[in-house]
Amino acid sequence: GETTVMRMVSAYSVIANGGKQIKPTLIDRIQDRYGKTIFRHEERACEGCNATSWQNQDEPVIVDNREQVLDPMTAYQTTSMLEGVVQRGTAAGKIKVDLPVAGKTGTTNDEKDAWFVGYTPDMVAGLYIGFDSPAPLGRGGTGGSLSAPIFGEFIADAAKHLQPSKFIVPAGMNFVAVNRKTGMAAAEGEPDTIMEAFKPGTGPADSFSVIGAEGYMSQEDILKTSPQAQQAITGGGGGLY
Repeated sequence: GETTVMRMVSAYSVIANGGKQIKPTLIDRIQDRYGKTIFRHEERACEGCNATSWQNQDEPVIVDNREQVLDPMTAYQTTSMLEGVVQRGTAAGKIKVDLPVAGKTGTTNDEKDAWFVGYTPDMVAGLYIGFDSPAPLGRGGTGGSLSAPIFGEFIADAAKHLQPSKFIVPAGMNFVAVNRKTGMAAAEGEPDTIMEAFKPGTGPADSFSVIGAEGYMSQEDILKTSPQAQQAITGGGGGLY
């Protein structure tokens, strides 16, 4: 079925916020003519923010009481993979800012819709290109070629107003070097590797089942199989992405 930019951005906001539920709104706050806030969308309370002077008290803390709808580690793994889309995938070279950025391009059949939804640790934004009545955008009308560059221009300007920050890594998350072409654990000093995030007790596989082959195959065996298998592993938008 069809969706909207707001729904897409709302979904990605959950991932960007470590799995916390986000309620989209077009209104941040409403004030009366005297400047008194009579409505505020932000429901989180700030303990200690009303102090009028510093008396060696604890720093103010915003109590995050939003519902946890996605495991924090799962959310971070998704963010880590979507960073790969920007760094070496279908959006590579389109987004150039001195901030960590994660995102995903999207293209529907017959290139009728071109999407990009991306985020930094402090901002989520979505971009859609298409006709009111779906029709082909033309050859090359993909999310990577149309939407990602526009998002890149937007986030480059927005970055001027954002403080440098990093995506929060949940406690206990493990990072393992893997071969970006096969997804298997990489040997020490092996070229063409990337760091991937894994939950405790999990990690990259040592072998995979390959369609058309009997039993399981190691990384070396996979790369030595037919040209079709080699192309499937190493082709596309940069290996794993």
